[in-house]
Amino acid sequence: MGQPSSPLPLEPAPSRPTEGPIGLLRRQILPVLVWVALALVLRWAVVEPRWIPSGSMLPNLQVQDRVLVEKLRARLHRPLPVGTVVVFRPPAALIEAGYDPNAALIKRVVAQAGDRVEVRQGVLWRNGSPAPIDWSAEPMDYTLTPLTIPPGHLMVLGDNRNASLDSHLWGPLPREAVIGTAVLRYWPANRMGWLRFSTMGHPLGGPEELG
Repeated sequence: MGQPSSPLPLEPAPSRPTEGPIGLLRRQILPVLVWVALALVLRWAVVEPRWIPSGSMLPNLQVQDRVLVEKLRARLHRPLPVGTVVVFRPPAALIEAGYDPNAALIKRVVAQAGDRVEVRQGVLWRNGSPAPIDWSAEPMDYTLTPLTIPPGHLMVLGDNRNASLDSHLWGPLPREAVIGTAVLRYWPANRMGWLRFSTMGHPLGGPEELG
């Protein structure tokens, strides 16, 4: 028998080029930049966190509460039902009075375009009937003569009606001023919950005191 043939020598694996500092930086930084860009797009177009700076929405939203504001409903011009908590840019009347045009306010929708509203004897009336639940902290200490909300507008009031700079002072809110709707309170954790579907509020005739 002949001698077994010697195995052919294996080719050495090609050496991997050493990654330079630019390649290393690209590999580490690029994913971070992508996530940052995605977060910015989401914040600009979809959802962003906000905090409550004043007591105009007491008792349902407390000072320093943190909420998430979704923006798609406003951008897509979807309906904003009565009871929806909206975040909006200051209307012209407030800006003319010196309000910061870059500020954002938060109130609750109490009437839509075409609704006829008034306030008398401390009660909000809508289309000839007392609002069954109006989310108010206490009976209103002002009156509002009958008003029909014009097309493309909303009437928004703070839940703390007697300490809120809202539509009863500066009129209906242009729909185009709405930034988004507050949908979730995420802080404090013990009061976390959805806002759009909140059952907070009281039937008229059973006012609650501020806490």
